[in-house]
Amino acid sequence: MDFQWFTIALGDATWISLAFLLGFFAKLIKLPPLVGFLAAGFALNYLGITSGDMLQKLADLGITLLLFTVGLKLNLRFLIRPQIWAVTALHTSITVLLFGSAIFALSLSGISALSQLTLHSSLLLAFALSFSSTVFVVKSLEEKGDMKSFHGRISIGILVMQDLLAVIFLAISTAKLPSLWAALLFLLIPLRPLLMHLLQKTGHGELLILYGLVLALGGAEVFALGGIKDDLGALIMGVLISNHAKSAELAKSMLGFKDLFLVGFFLSIGMSVEATPEALIIGALLAPFILLKSALFFSLMTLFKLRARTSLLTSLSLTNYSEFGLIIASIGVSSGWMESKWLVVMAITLSLSFVIAAPLNSIDSKIYYYFRQFWMRFERAQRLPDDKIIDTLGATIAIFGMGRVGSGAYDKMRKLHGETLVGVDFDADRVKSQQALGRNVIHGDPSDADFWEKIKLDHRIKLVMLALPNLQANLEALAQLKLITFSGRIATIARFPDEARLLEEAGASAVFNIYTEAGAGFAEHVEDQNKHFKPA
Repeated sequence: MDFQWFTIALGDATWISLAFLLGFFAKLIKLPPLVGFLAAGFALNYLGITSGDMLQKLADLGITLLLFTVGLKLNLRFLIRPQIWAVTALHTSITVLLFGSAIFALSLSGISALSQLTLHSSLLLAFALSFSSTVFVVKSLEEKGDMKSFHGRISIGILVMQDLLAVIFLAISTAKLPSLWAALLFLLIPLRPLLMHLLQKTGHGELLILYGLVLALGGAEVFALGGIKDDLGALIMGVLISNHAKSAELAKSMLGFKDLFLVGFFLSIGMSVEATPEALIIGALLAPFILLKSALFFSLMTLFKLRARTSLLTSLSLTNYSEFGLIIASIGVSSGWMESKWLVVMAITLSLSFVIAAPLNSIDSKIYYYFRQFWMRFERAQRLPDDKIIDTLGATIAIFGMGRVGSGAYDKMRKLHGETLVGVDFDADRVKSQQALGRNVIHGDPSDADFWEKIKLDHRIKLVMLALPNLQANLEALAQLKLITFSGRIATIARFPDEARLLEEAGASAVFNIYTEAGAGFAEHVEDQNKHFKPA
């Protein structure tokens, strides 16, 4: 027997088991599992277990698949909005100037831990702190079902702009320009019809997943060969096929793989920290500055005419530091611009920012609701067309979530009750396609406290049907209905019995298991057909 492989397997079993136990414990105390994964990384590091090649490869693969799935949902036209590119440019510039000046001033004040920092290294450190974590933000948005919400799309847009800044920085700092072969990457554009055709022909099983892996990993490898950040290649490959009808199905089919591999990322972050007392103190002092970074995002977004709620939820999503800060710190150390301890400090700061941000993101709608009057003070009178409070237009039935289940429910209820219903969805593209089919569908967010406050004052709705994409989204909508003491009926969907129990406890009048109901509907349809069947 090869005892070397036995040792590797034993080590893998250790971190997998510990990750599960601490992730499960975090879930029990109402925290995202990623907090438990980070804690597992810290514990493993304390036990002297370092991040091996396998774990690092899993982490890298998770990030590549994450950016590929982000690309599948990305609308490039959305990036040219000033609420994205201008806010990103201003936020980065102000953060670098303010944070950099403050850090340099502290280094001149005689604090020994900061005494070796020059103005150049202080600005570099501030630049590292200006980024937000793509991995953390996307993971949080997906868990809440907010990826296609208005604030979710703005968050993703800002992260993409920050990624572009990262590519520019890496090219300048390393004096390594893309190779001449990079020009060949433009050939991917005329290849797009072929990529779309292959996607159409892959079917719905394992070939679809394999094709997604080929595009994600192949795109990353091709961009790396051209001297460009490999993760950007995965993102671009996702964008190239994002308009295909099967792009959403492809993203869903790869969800489990991506989530599994991202466990490696959070573990590797925790295991990279070889903390000294000095590094812990500095990291603990830098971590709360994410709240200042968040406040700056909020101010800039309201300045650019976004609603207070949209601005707050986007800002809370971005309230963290980025793993890119570790890359910047490593470049600073290798170039001799700062001491090696700053790499450890950045790892600690990054980890602590995740611990702070995770619970904030899990209650973001409640933070807005309970302090609504305070946030509203910053809101501008003029609003963007797709960021207005929705109106139910006198409907008595409202269906939230106009995917396949919601659309089917809409058609059935219209047949039974006429035109006295309205569909609501936060995916602007889906709203347009639904309207083109003649359905009365409007763009809105079911967890929007402003909308429910308006409903509380003046509405005719007697039945709310929640057909939202995941459990958390349905629970947030139920929480808003409870806050306004909605007296009508509330029906919602569930996939599993335990989800049904949670939804009933949260206030749902009726919960339908979509798998069970699909079977019942199938049987009902067959019986109806039998009534009209005439044997040959």
